Parts: sequence; C-alpha cells; structure tokens
Amino acid sequence: MKLYNSLTKQKEEFKPIKKGEVGLYTCGPTVYNFAHIGNLRTYIFEDILKRTLILAGYKVNHIMNVTDVGHLVSDADTGEDKMELGAKREGKSAWDIAKQYEKKFFEDFKALNCLMPNKTPKATDHIEDMISLIKILEKKGFVYKTSDGLYFDTSKYKNYHALMGKKNFEGLKEGARVEVNKEKKQSMDFALWKFSANGEKRQMEWESPWGVGFPGWHLECSAMAEKYLGKTIDIHCGGIDHVSVHHTNEMAQSECANNTPLANFWIHGEFLVIPSGKMSKSSGTFLTLDELIKKGYTPFDYRYLCLTAHYRTQLEFTFDSLDFARTSLKSLKQKIAGLDEGGESKGDISKYKKAFEDACFNDLNTSKALSLVWDILKDKEISSYNKLEFIKFADTVFGLNLLTKDVKKEEEISSEIKELLEKRAQARKDKDFKTSDILRDELKQKGILVKDTSSGQTWEKI
Repeated sequence: MKLYNSLTKQKEEFKPIKKGEVGLYTCGPTVYNFAHIGNLRTYIFEDILKRTLILAGYKVNHIMNVTDVGHLVSDADTGEDKMELGAKREGKSAWDIAKQYEKKFFEDFKALNCLMPNKTPKATDHIEDMISLIKILEKKGFVYKTSDGLYFDTSKYKNYHALMGKKNFEGLKEGARVEVNKEKKQSMDFALWKFSANGEKRQMEWESPWGVGFPGWHLECSAMAEKYLGKTIDIHCGGIDHVSVHHTNEMAQSECANNTPLANFWIHGEFLVIPSGKMSKSSGTFLTLDELIKKGYTPFDYRYLCLTAHYRTQLEFTFDSLDFARTSLKSLKQKIAGLDEGGESKGDISKYKKAFEDACFNDLNTSKALSLVWDILKDKEISSYNKLEFIKFADTVFGLNLLTKDVKKEEEISSEIKELLEKRAQARKDKDFKTSDILRDELKQKGILVKDTSSGQTWEKI
C-alpha cells in the first residue's frame, strides 16, 4: 500500500509501527459554527483512508479531536477566540456554542456515512495535559514569555520548515503572516499559552503556573495525539491548509518535547473550491450539508461527488457537478437493484477485486476504483450474483450504501405538485421562461426534478 507523504513529498510504501495496527490522528472541527461542505470533503477523504486501511487488514485506532477553545481568528495568534466570537454572535455561552456545533458536526459526519473514531477528545478536557507539555518545552529552553503569553521559539527547532518545504517557509518569513506582536522573537513563533487580558473575564480560562489564560490552538493536538496514540503515530491527517501553520507547529512542539517524530506519515486533502475561490467561513462563501439537503440532494450525492476526484486535487463545486453526481449515483443504484440476488455464480471477479485493491492501495485512487463498479456491471461474463458480491466488497471502501434499497414507496404526487407541473408546462408553452425557471426551482425544493425534452416536460422524484 502506497500513500503520499506530505513530509517527504512522495508516495511511500506504508508500514505501521506495530504489525497489523494503525494509529490514525485526524484534526477535527472547531465547533464555533457549522462545518461547510469544504470541511466535510476532508472528513470524507479521511474516512476513505480509514476504510482502505481496514480493507488492507489493519486494525485502526482512530482519534479525532474537537477544538472547543484556543483557536484564534488569526494564524498570527491574534484576534478573538473563535468560541468566544461564536458566543457573541448568537448570544449564548461559549460552552453552549461548543455543545451545539459539536452535536451538529457529528450529525453531518454520520449522515455522510463516515465511520466514527474510537475517541473524540475535547480540548477543554485536556488542559492539564497541555500544561504538562509546556512544562517539558520550558525546561528544554524552547519557551519564552511576552506580555500576552508563552511562545515557542522556532529558531531553536532546525527542522521547522520540513513539512511546508523551504520555498514556502521563505515566503512566510517574508511576510505572508502579518506580524503584529512586536514582542515575538520571530514572526513564525507561535503561542503555547495565552494570558487573559487584564480586567477581562473570559468564559473559557484556566489557572496555570504562568498565569490565568487558555492554551494555544496547536497544543491540543500534540497533547492528545501523544496521550491516546503515543509519542510517534503512524498517520496524521488534515486539510491542506494545515500544512504551513497548524501541523508545522504541532510537529515542532511535539518533536522538541519528545525527541522523536510526531508522525511517520502526514496526509493532507486538497480544497473544495467554488468558481469565486476557496470556500471559507470568514468570507461567508460557504455551503452546509443542510443547505444541499434542502435543495433536494442527499449526503450520499455529495459523498459520490467527492469520490470522483483524487483527494490531492482541488475539486470545483458547482450544482451542475452535484447534479451529475446525483444522477450517476441514482443510475448506479438502479442498475444494482436490477441484479438477481438469487442467481448462479458465474465468472471470475478476482481480477476486479485485484484491480480495485490496486487502485485503493495506490494513494486512494477512488475515481479508478469507482469506474470498476461501472465496468463489472457491463461485463456479460459475470453473473448478477457475482456482481453483487463485488459491489458489496467495493462498498466497504466507498461507503455509499449501494446495496441498500430505498424503503420509501413511490407515492402518487400530491395535487399541489400536479398543479405546479401543469403551471410550468403552460409557462413553457407560453414561452414564459422566467416563470418556468421559478417553478422548476420550487418543484426541486419539493423533491421533484423536472427535465425538458424534445417530447415535452418530464419529471422524477429525487
């Protein structure tokens, strides 16, 4: 099995530290707002990785943290804590905001059919672990104090540029991170502990040997990865945006504290982009899973779309591409539903299984693996019974529930839907295309997909 290692910038054969077992750490959500579908693409890729490792015969110990304190709005360790910001936005306590969005995140996570981690530890439950890590770093001389907190001295870690690469490191040094804290020795230095401002009572703050405050964002992952998986773990995952800041800083503090690599493999998923650029909460250009569902799509439609692109390539999201994914998945399930479950065993599917494993074990080539399902459905030498056996095998990785038949019975459409369809047909006839488009969107919201063909208007339930 070969995986692309962001640390070495090449595909490498994966070998775990302990035979037959894999320690997997994936960076979880900051629970101050909804996860957008760009965030969720990362969790889907990590789920495919986990399922592929299980396919390869490994027992996976998966840890995913929940960031419920310490993630500031700026990578330069300035600005408000995102949890406090969310609390102000909604007029609730930071603790209530954390519970609310953690609950919603895991609802989305499960709706996308992602396998739950073994543990989902929260940052606020591991403050003592983080303080202990700072003490080790302080004793070794990596920590200095400013008026607003404790900082890690990156000049003392000679391998600081390793994950991001020298070129990116030089670019960041020259000002990609806006420097506002004049007390920092280097612009790249990052906060380990931030002090509560004088006269300010934060909702989330703790006593420490250095003063009342809260931990830096990067500290939680180092502390929890070590606590649950050990000082060196097999695989550490996250989004591509974590490479130059969050994961670089995790690596620095962990490796200086423990004198051992934090992770043998670092694996990162690329961005989901929209025509106007990267999907982002800060800019307000983001879509949630609920918004897709309200528009008539299912979480599996989105999961299928993500499988069509390699996790290390940017995926441009448009509703046209999501429509294509939905149509493809529906067609695939219809073809599978038409197979005879009780038929005879005929044809050798071993070549398909081998090709499927080769695709998955070659850095998670899901688009190639997906094409094999379509190929076997067309293969006249393979019986329905054996096709179903292969699809069941493949879906352990895809997680698309391809063999699950819709339990919803097709019902007669309501009189309201009939009336809307008639109105739209008349609008098309009258060449009132503005009205017909409005009615088409209204019908889509109600679960009816309308298509215009040479023989007239057709529709189907979605």
